[in-house]
Amino acid sequence: QVQLVESGGGLVQAGGSLTLSCAASGRTFRYSMGWFRQAPGKEREFVVGINIRGSDTYYADSVKGRFTVSRDNAKSMMYLQMNSLKPEDTAVYYCAADYWGRGERYDSQESYDTWGQGTQVTVSS
Repeated sequence: QVQLVESGGGLVQAGGSLTLSCAASGRTFRYSMGWFRQAPGKEREFVVGINIRGSDTYYADSVKGRFTVSRDNAKSMMYLQMNSLKPEDTAVYYCAADYWGRGERYDSQESYDTWGQGTQVTVSS
């Protein structure tokens, strides 16, 4: 199947930038992927989804215009460039894969069958 490993989290001041990476292992990288996040005391929420080729993306309104998702299929990597970070962006960020191709909506957790362990992003005010 596939394993996902996130990296790149850390502490950043408000207004700063951070880039997260998600490395996928396995024989194929031909599946849609997404980023989700979970803040303390809150439910996990959708951030962005991207299709196999990277030609189609869908962002949550809260990050639109500030975050950019991309993927490098040759390296089996997905990235999340986060700019103009706000304290409310503080959360554990998870990458997810629709490995079996059964997902119907980017923004639904049920569309993803494989998850990484998460990486902490903390934005100080």
